[in-house]
Amino acid sequence: MLASSATLSAQSAEAVFQKFDRDGDGRVTSEELPSKPAFQRYDADKDGAITLAEYKAVTGNTAGESPLRRTGKKNGASGEMPSVQPEDIRKITNGPEILKPGELGIGRMITDVTFTDLTGKSHRLSDGRKGTVILMTSATCPVSKRYAPGVVELQKELGKEGLMLLLVNPLASEKPEEIKAQLAAAGITATYVHDKEKLLTGALQARTTTEVFLLDGRRTLVYRGAFDDQYGINYNLDAPKHRYLHEAIAAFLKGEAPAVPATAAPGCELDLPEKSAGQITTAVTYHRDVARILQQNCVGCHRDGGVGPFPLDDIDEVQDRAKTIRRVVTEGTMPPWFAAPEKDAAKNPWANDCSLSARDKADLLSWIDSKDRPLGDPAEAPLKRTYPAEWSIGKPDLIVQLSKAHDIKATGFMPYANDIVETELTEDRWVQAYEILPSERDVVHHVIVRVHAKGEVVRKADEGSEGYWAIYVPGNGAKTYPEGFARKIPAGAKVSFQIHYTPSGVAKKERLKMGLIFAKHPPSFEVRTAPLANVRLAIPPGAPRHLETHSQRVPFDMPVTGFMPHMHTRGAGFRYEVAYPDGRNEVLLDIPRYDFNWQLHYALKQPKLIPKGSTLKITAAFDNSAGNKANPDPTKLVRWGSQTVDEMMIGYVEYFRPLKP
Repeated sequence: MLASSATLSAQSAEAVFQKFDRDGDGRVTSEELPSKPAFQRYDADKDGAITLAEYKAVTGNTAGESPLRRTGKKNGASGEMPSVQPEDIRKITNGPEILKPGELGIGRMITDVTFTDLTGKSHRLSDGRKGTVILMTSATCPVSKRYAPGVVELQKELGKEGLMLLLVNPLASEKPEEIKAQLAAAGITATYVHDKEKLLTGALQARTTTEVFLLDGRRTLVYRGAFDDQYGINYNLDAPKHRYLHEAIAAFLKGEAPAVPATAAPGCELDLPEKSAGQITTAVTYHRDVARILQQNCVGCHRDGGVGPFPLDDIDEVQDRAKTIRRVVTEGTMPPWFAAPEKDAAKNPWANDCSLSARDKADLLSWIDSKDRPLGDPAEAPLKRTYPAEWSIGKPDLIVQLSKAHDIKATGFMPYANDIVETELTEDRWVQAYEILPSERDVVHHVIVRVHAKGEVVRKADEGSEGYWAIYVPGNGAKTYPEGFARKIPAGAKVSFQIHYTPSGVAKKERLKMGLIFAKHPPSFEVRTAPLANVRLAIPPGAPRHLETHSQRVPFDMPVTGFMPHMHTRGAGFRYEVAYPDGRNEVLLDIPRYDFNWQLHYALKQPKLIPKGSTLKITAAFDNSAGNKANPDPTKLVRWGSQTVDEMMIGYVEYFRPLKP
């Protein structure tokens, strides 16, 4: 029968498993293991086959990432895995919601409104030549009043940086006397606007009495949302966990975009008229509108030194590629985002949705389709952004580089490259942030990184049995976890890289590296990734829409933070669903049009608690027809395999688990 835990002291779990997996399909059946008691012991989900992950879970040989099929009964020497309750999720995520930047006008120019302050002095919004911070406020809103001490500190900081600070009160019912008394009591001396006609408020399309706005010297909206997460309608914290405005200002002063450009702003809601200064329709121009849309959504990759094949930060470059831009925007290929849109945009669950907003898409296409493509006033062009020369996460504490430079041929097909690196760590470390940097960006399609405990046998083709530790796709190779969350890299660990190289027309040598930043304090939660994998694929020749499914029971309360589906060139669609113990069913992620060129991670704004006893199901659609231009061979019966000419069906699930004190 399959070896016991004691036997594993002499041989690896992989070696024992392979001994019984006679046909090498990654699953041990009852015919391959005829002992009924042993088979029942290892077949944890009772689906009639044992996977390596199930075998490791029972024997305790689980050196890699924790697979979904683990029973979750042990964490260390003994004891139950700490559970996560809905109230725990609420505590973790309490605070303003992260919002989609494009839907809130991030990156667009704000109208140059004229206004009068509380003393009767006239101003223009363009007076803030280096930049302007605008705080909506009120003398009566309880949440707004709590931020008065923070405003005092902010006006000192902004004064040192040469930024203008405006306080805007849009409530006509509030009396100048009570406003002045409040300012005097708090020690606030910043310019204060009692915006009774709501001209400035309308130009900003402000939503609450606590919303803040950061504009650069060209009135481009850089950040809007909460001051921080300390106060809300129904909560008060001793100190903020996220200082959104301060973090945005710090990034702006370095010429960079903020990590979080838009959030909700808990406060007293504002009721604006339907027509306002911010809604006046004007002809779309390149300098005022199009350049900003491209800068906000495209230039991060499409710039000199970026991963895009050509830059888009100059009018000549944009004119030359206008029809290409039109095609990829219309078909939804760019910016790359493939989750099905929500019926209600306000309920968008995704934190990293990079698709164009309806307004940005309409303005961009209308300009491209216009007869003369008006340039507009060059004085309204956005300021140039700067980008990190190397590490966007900051200087790493540890750099793990490939063991050698890999030869990339000029043309043709290349099988996946695999590289294993010893870390020589002498103690366990917790990683707060990572970044993967190719040395030749144009030949690296994607990278999957796994971490292996000391002494673990590393197999090249281990997809489906373990989750990833880190991932890279063009334009998305860095990850910073929230305070209190981290991934573990154990002492003496090995790091394996699976790299998909794509020749670019010129022979090159490539040697990527991964930078790690260690957590300053032990985390409260460990971030993990589990795979749902169907390794028994059988895709018929010529099938234009072949469906495969796979289901797995959730053995413990699982707070899910994101998903990453993985297929190869025949992949056409992918869906995650959950069946709850109470009989309810829910679609977690629907990708009606899968694109192999973009191995995207879909990050949730709020963790989704999947309770123990639920069943996660993945469904994949494959196009093995001649109509699929990327299909290597439509006459082939396609089965599971690690190379691009084969197929895979993996639904990675990222989650976290509480760590014992």
